[in-house]
Parts: sequence; C-alpha cells; structure tokens
Amino acid sequence: MLVGRYAGGIVEGNPSVNDILWYDDDGGVPVAFGAMLHTLRLMRFDACVVVHPTARLALLMFLAGIPVRVGSGYRWYSLLFSQRVFTHRKTAERHELEYNIELLARLGCPIPEEIKPEFAITIGKDSSDHVAGLLAKRGIAPGEHYAVIHPGSGGSSREWPQERLGDLARVLLRDHVKYVVVTGTAREADRVAAVVRHAGKNAVGMAGELSLKDLAALISRSDLFVSNSTGPLHVAVAVGAPVVCFYPQLPVMGPRRWGPYTKNARVLVPRMPVDCSACEGKKGPCSCMASISVEEAAAAAADLLASQNPTTRRTSYAS
Repeated sequence: MLVGRYAGGIVEGNPSVNDILWYDDDGGVPVAFGAMLHTLRLMRFDACVVVHPTARLALLMFLAGIPVRVGSGYRWYSLLFSQRVFTHRKTAERHELEYNIELLARLGCPIPEEIKPEFAITIGKDSSDHVAGLLAKRGIAPGEHYAVIHPGSGGSSREWPQERLGDLARVLLRDHVKYVVVTGTAREADRVAAVVRHAGKNAVGMAGELSLKDLAALISRSDLFVSNSTGPLHVAVAVGAPVVCFYPQLPVMGPRRWGPYTKNARVLVPRMPVDCSACEGKKGPCSCMASISVEEAAAAAADLLASQNPTTRRTSYAS
C-alpha cells in the first residue's frame, strides 16, 4: 500500500498488507517526485489501483511502467490509466468502500453482491499501555465503563453543535457509563475543552495525546463511540465499537456514501430538504444539524447499548 502518514498508521501490522510505501514524510510533505518514481520502478509492480486519484499519482504510476493501472475515467489525466472505471461518485448511490472495491473487478477479482466488512487494525502493546496510562492519570480504573465522544470532523462535514454533544454526554453519564472521554487533535483542543466543560463531572479530555493506534486502543475498550462524520468514526467501526453518529442530509456528505459500514450503529440525519436554503453552500453553524435533538440522540444511544451482548462487551482496557 502507498499511503500518507496522516492515516497510514492504520494499516501498519495488518496481516493482509505485505509492505507499506510512505507517500510523504513526518511533516506531511510528499516524497520528491524523482525519489518516489525510483522506488516504484524498483518494486516492479504488475498492477496498481488508485482509489484517491490525483494527477501526480496517475503520472507516477504511468512513468513507473506499471502495466495495469486502474483508476477513475472522469479526470483529465485519466488517459494515464490503462483501466478506467466510469463511475460518478458525487451521486452517492453507493458507499465509498463499495466504490473502491469495484475497482478491483478490473483486476479480475470476484466482487460479491453483499460485502461483509472484515476490518483489521493491529493495536500493539505500546498503544495499549499508553492508553492505560492516560486513563489511569484521569482516575479511570481498568474495567470502568466509558464512552468516547469525538466532536471534530476535520472540516469534512457539517457538525452537530458542541453544546448538544455536551448535553448528550450528561445523559450518557447519568444513565449508561461512569466516564466520558472527549478526543481530538491538538488543533481541536478548544473544541474538546468546550464539550468537557458542558458535560460536567466525569468528562475528561484527550486532545493531541493520541496517535491513530492509540485512538483505536481507546475506542476498542469503550462502551460507545459518538461523533460526526469523520475518520475516527471508521476506526471505531473497524475495532467493533457501537457508534452513534450525525450526518447532514446532503448526498455528497451523507451516510449513504460516507456512513459507518456496520449494522452496529445508529445514524441521525436532519429531517430537512436537501436544498435547504439556510445551509447549503454555507460554512459555519448549520441549523439543519442543530435540528437533531439531544432526546433523539439519547434514545438512539440507549437503543444501541441495549442491543449489545453483555458477554462480548469490553472488560478491561489493560489487555
């Protein structure tokens, strides 16, 4: 796999991945074009599948002399692909995972009608120990029940208001768990702190303290994960956590394409028209998302938690 540092750590240790090529350095700067091309040529690949096409990637694969190059057929640089797939993803008729797997058909891979997600995130002892230490520092003992709330979305989607997340945290603390852990990047520290303040006692923040593997370790031992549409939501799905999430009704951002690929989820969407004049095309607070009530979210969380098998729920974060 050729991946960026931002999220590439997720596939480290995956038993299905033979090797990882890093597209950028630790600062997020892409590897020089010549150096990347040299590496690709040395590897002498038979085929490549470009799931997130860019002109730079298409040119790299072409100049590397890879015989079979699968990619989108709707970009100006699509002529650089030897196998072009003509699918308009912006119509959001299917899930992003399904769109990506469809590309594999060009390699002769059989694609089942029903895709059964079997995700694997390898969580090492270092991450497990680090998370155990962070929880202990906040007075959360092994075996205590906690929920994780991730308020940010990285700007990729419309968001449920922070104060609503804080109100939901209060309900979770009252009825379901002893602690709520609010997570985010270092740049989201103010947002994390705001949710913690609004949630009150037994809510703790972890902003900028977790790598992706650490976050996976934290979520894997939680009772519930709550977030907007964001990458950590899919990490939660991959580690088997039940999830409650919030999505806008706009198809380009909606759950049909970007939602959690699991049945162990409750997805809340505003009951508003797609062409809502108050929100569409605008940035900032979204009145559509705010139309989702705390009561709705709390009911969804209660229903999801009630459906869990108590014998399979986590028992300790110190494994």
